[in-house]
Amino acid sequence: MNSRTAWSATFLLGFLCLPLGLSTYAQTATSNVRFTDITQAAGIHFEHTNGAFGDKYLPEALGPGCAFIDYDNDGFPDILIVNGQSFPGHGHTQSTLKLYHNNGNGTFTDATARAGLNISIYGMGVAVGDYDSDGYDDIFITALGQSLLFHNNGNGTFKDVTKTAGLSGIKEFSTSASWVDYDRDGKLDLLVANYVQWTPQTDVRCTLDGLHKSYCTPESYRGASLRLWHNLGNGKFQDVTNLAGLYDSSSKSLGIAVLDYNNDGWPDFLIANDTQPNKLYLNNHNGTFTENGVAAGIAFSEDGIARAGMGVDAADYDRSGRPSVIITNFANQMLSLYHNEGNGLFVDEAPKSAVGKSSLLTLGFGCFFFDYDLDGWPDIFVANGHIESDIEKIQKRIKYRQPPHLFRNLSGGKFTEATADAGAAFGTPRVARGAAYADIDNDGDLDLLITTNAGPAILFRNDGGSKNHSLRLKLQGVQSNRDGIGALVRIEYSGEHQWQTLRSGSSYLSQSELVLTFGLGSKTNVSRIEVQWPSGQTDKLLDIAADQTITIKEGAGMVLRKQFTRHALPELKTAAASVR
Repeated sequence: MNSRTAWSATFLLGFLCLPLGLSTYAQTATSNVRFTDITQAAGIHFEHTNGAFGDKYLPEALGPGCAFIDYDNDGFPDILIVNGQSFPGHGHTQSTLKLYHNNGNGTFTDATARAGLNISIYGMGVAVGDYDSDGYDDIFITALGQSLLFHNNGNGTFKDVTKTAGLSGIKEFSTSASWVDYDRDGKLDLLVANYVQWTPQTDVRCTLDGLHKSYCTPESYRGASLRLWHNLGNGKFQDVTNLAGLYDSSSKSLGIAVLDYNNDGWPDFLIANDTQPNKLYLNNHNGTFTENGVAAGIAFSEDGIARAGMGVDAADYDRSGRPSVIITNFANQMLSLYHNEGNGLFVDEAPKSAVGKSSLLTLGFGCFFFDYDLDGWPDIFVANGHIESDIEKIQKRIKYRQPPHLFRNLSGGKFTEATADAGAAFGTPRVARGAAYADIDNDGDLDLLITTNAGPAILFRNDGGSKNHSLRLKLQGVQSNRDGIGALVRIEYSGEHQWQTLRSGSSYLSQSELVLTFGLGSKTNVSRIEVQWPSGQTDKLLDIAADQTITIKEGAGMVLRKQFTRHALPELKTAAASVR
């Protein structure tokens, strides 16, 4: 039994032996958290260009993604939003990526041009990671055509290094991406999902009513394989897709989640596929992977159907010591909530839970587990929106614009729909796509960014989550990659246990901040923190106060702490209210 498996067994035993009042955690059905739309007041002015001109090209319906990235290391997460562009011969919209610098006072400044990111491509998604471990996070943008790698120069600017990194010359329909040290050599590698083989010249005409063109399902096109790029350590990458056993041209992939589903200490890959079976790649510890989706029970729905998988995330939502999974699907398919049984198998709990019942008529894209009320139990967020503007003419119960889902974790494996409790602006129907979270105002709770197709990005501030306590951890690798991506962090407090893995990617085309937030409820102190780094190094910290962000350096322990600003920015609350 390896150390990670042994700890999981100890974790589960400790949890089961808690006093009844702690182990059952009877939660109230509502929380006092509201998500306030502060988009305009914060200075976020973005409109997505999907290039639509009437012919309903397949890529139009899918973007865009977004990310939180602290690109200047000032402790406040900045915002990056991906954009599309006009198709050749159909308009001249000059749309670019957008980078918004967090001013630390609740407002953001457009820093796109200064950063050198005013690049026009048909962008889809984004992944953030420090691939050369120089202390500054870099950006990978997936696209229809040539995806791009931007190196962070450390002075507020970025440089396009796609060609010198060996990533150029490959034009695909790329979607989600994730930085991951799959071979644990201390360098971040890059996993890229690809959708289908589509070009304007090979576009297929499909209809919903026999008359008007609609977006075709991916079944009309040939699939495309994942691509795995190995970091050679000199600023260059090597395509090792075939060597790793990952090549599969039947896949039609939209979402990536990195998880250690068997707790052996090595990162595995879960790929959400659209109308093809989901894939679960088990890491063989030698640079290769074995596909195990069907055997693990995660490839299909419970009735054997390959659903339209979009977004994906993994977390231990019931404190079992094992990562379980959510996958967003098409309307009439409901959300997947695959519980990790601990024996190599997953069981979809959605059909018998509020998660499934509430999501049957919605079409989900971005999704993630996050503890929005800081009670210590991971909740679920889903960004919804259909792809067909005329869908209501064909299916009366299905809407084009849809409200999001916010499922509050009641513990015991139970969730309740909490969208209506989070405020009217939050529940507004939208054509949502990407989604990410971060603590933008240093108050300890998690704020939200949502993108919409051919529409604006919306920034929501979490109001009320910080009434509970939390502890936020930023990692700094030494032998491991600088971001500490892949590190497993466990905490103990008042007889309770939680754990999280720091990961890149997840959601849909998007990435949340590279900081771990642990909700603590009413508890104000963490008795023990253990960090198991990808290198094998283990660091332990004792008696850490809540309500702060601490930086843990591999082999050195805590090297920096930053206290939260409690109930921050009252002037912005007033401004946001006037905007609404």
